[in-house]
Amino acid sequence: MRAITKVATGVALLLGAVQAWAEKAPQVSAGQLEQLQGVTFKSVQPRTVEVWLPDNVDGKKLAVLYMHDGQMLFDATTSWNGQEWRVDEVAQQLIDNGTTIPFMVVGVHNAGEHRRAEYFPQQAFDGLDEHGQQAFFEFQKQSGVPVRQPYSDDYLKFLVEELKPYIDRHYPVHTGPEYTFLMGSSMGGLISMYGLTQYPEVFGGAACLSTHWPGIHDLNNNPIPEAFRDYLEHKLPEANSRKLYFDYGDQTLDALYPPLQQAVDKVMAAQGWSSPQWQTRFFPGTNHSENAWADRLAIPLTFLLGRAELQGEE
Repeated sequence: MRAITKVATGVALLLGAVQAWAEKAPQVSAGQLEQLQGVTFKSVQPRTVEVWLPDNVDGKKLAVLYMHDGQMLFDATTSWNGQEWRVDEVAQQLIDNGTTIPFMVVGVHNAGEHRRAEYFPQQAFDGLDEHGQQAFFEFQKQSGVPVRQPYSDDYLKFLVEELKPYIDRHYPVHTGPEYTFLMGSSMGGLISMYGLTQYPEVFGGAACLSTHWPGIHDLNNNPIPEAFRDYLEHKLPEANSRKLYFDYGDQTLDALYPPLQQAVDKVMAAQGWSSPQWQTRFFPGTNHSENAWADRLAIPLTFLLGRAELQGEE
């Protein structure tokens, strides 16, 4: 039976009107989930933030993993497609068997129809010519969402200047970059990469699953992947000073990714990145779905939070 979700009441990250969100609270089968609902932020529009806390870690400080697309992490009955990452089950097992240090997960819900604009790396977009920017706008239009220029710098500002300070004040966590990480998939992979490169002094690593290097859904005459590689060439942290994980499959939307990820890997190698601080993994036969990411979730979690890599957590 799934444990009852604990809903934190009367909590706002900043002063302001609290807006109610009529969302069904997800249930977890391991650990405890606190849902901070209707909070008001300065940098981005209000959305739900969920904090997952593991069992059996009394008295221990926790590392913190910030995950995007928080709607999809814990409970398939509350997600739009009936799938979930199974974060609570996988994370609790890794902590219990000593594979990883104790950690908590902060799941930030996406912005719905503005998700692509919020997660698209803004400085890479600014580096595109008019043709490239128009391709992104046209993709939004064809997808039936409002046309909006990327504002991912504001989203990262929210994570770093508003949400993280709140988490650091209210939970028993390690606050340094060596214990603070990002993870996401698809567009969430892009914003995880972007967060690490923009704030290496805050985040010690990022895991980017099925990273959506095309930016749109078409590779023909598409300058966006090259813009991302050019951004990385100029903005990657010093080689091996942080942890960076990529992976990809080759089915459904992931079918677009193999040559693009391989091109990114060349940039990483040219910049001097190597194992164990950088890892790219290919999962042939896997598709672009929460089920696929859940099946391999233990791998990036261990990469970022493995006990062998992090010491002094007690």
